[in-house]
Amino acid sequence: MDGQPTAEVIEQIRDIPLYRESLERGHFPVLDKPEIARSFPDNWMTPRLAAALEAGEAEFVLSTGTNHARMQIIRPPYFLLNSYYQLWSEHPDIRDTWEAGCRRVSLTTVLATEHVARVNAKKRGASPEAVPTLDDRWLDERTCYLNLRLDPALWERDDVVRMLDEIRTARQAHPQGRYHLDCSGYHLAHLLRKVGEWGLWDDFPPPASIIHAYEYTPVNVRRFLQQHFTCPIIDLFGSTELGYLYFSDRRGRYHPYLDKMSVELLPVAEGSTIYHLVVSSVRNPYMPLIRYRSGDCVRTLDGTPDPGRISQFCGREKELLSTPRGPVSQGDLDHCVGAASPQVFVHQLRTSGDGEARLAYTTFSGDPVTPEQATALERTVGELIGRRCRLDHRTHLPIGKSGKYAWLANDA
Repeated sequence: MDGQPTAEVIEQIRDIPLYRESLERGHFPVLDKPEIARSFPDNWMTPRLAAALEAGEAEFVLSTGTNHARMQIIRPPYFLLNSYYQLWSEHPDIRDTWEAGCRRVSLTTVLATEHVARVNAKKRGASPEAVPTLDDRWLDERTCYLNLRLDPALWERDDVVRMLDEIRTARQAHPQGRYHLDCSGYHLAHLLRKVGEWGLWDDFPPPASIIHAYEYTPVNVRRFLQQHFTCPIIDLFGSTELGYLYFSDRRGRYHPYLDKMSVELLPVAEGSTIYHLVVSSVRNPYMPLIRYRSGDCVRTLDGTPDPGRISQFCGREKELLSTPRGPVSQGDLDHCVGAASPQVFVHQLRTSGDGEARLAYTTFSGDPVTPEQATALERTVGELIGRRCRLDHRTHLPIGKSGKYAWLANDA
């Protein structure tokens, strides 16, 4: 399935109206999100899909829309969850926690929690409660969700005490009190800071394994987590419409997980070593995506377009920053910041029309970086983006309405 689809894949998509013209021409162009949405769902409808929808074997859902307009898709129920579970159960570093029956406690965006509460309310035929109880936040017998606030930096002591109590409740299901922690790296880092601030370490049982899979996790955030936990900390890369495609090992090296998939890397600009991720997948039998541009960008170990040598998932195509030296990604700025100061927690870049830029940042301690680190940050960030850079220390940078941080200010 590298590039143009194989004969086997063509048989699986032959009846889908969206691909009719490509099948006639014998060539499949790159498929972008607007094409998927055009004439939806008629462009995808086949007798098989209609029967699956009628039987409840397929359902309509919306993508998260964190970095793009929300996109309606069709997939089997619990498609992303099952992809997660399968990868967890097979991962060489953490499959023991799956096999041991550890509960999965999820600490991520409030939107994810609200989605689970809505699903459970629908099952009961009830309206979602204003503040869902722990019982309302169990996705299945294995997974519960903790967060009830948009901005984790604004968690109060009662929020943290409640979440720690719910973690202890979840781990009681395991004979040895083990559990698996699923998280956004940012959210877990905020929890660690709050636990330290209020002296609650005795109430926070360490997890047996950790996966962060919801957004880009900065170098410094991952380093901060590694300082507090001895268990494996694994990154998964995927999306609502595709499932999971890559996983890291406990050392941070990425490995493909391309069941019923293939990947191409196309440069985002001539001469650039940042690549578009283009995926062909029939893993979702009701909405197979052929040469689909996911909107994600990657870098490789040697700068070549080899999908087996991906070293970093470096952000979104729509968030690339144009500079005199070519496009700069979220991952490029992050590595620059992490090399200059390990103290920076959240950072956001704002550019202006006068050739200057301002890097707003918070730190794990709450204090400004040292003068030496400040000088290094201004110099290296300025060199990266081709602008004069000034620092702006903050005690708080608000999170986006999606529950995720933007690395570029809106007017950048």
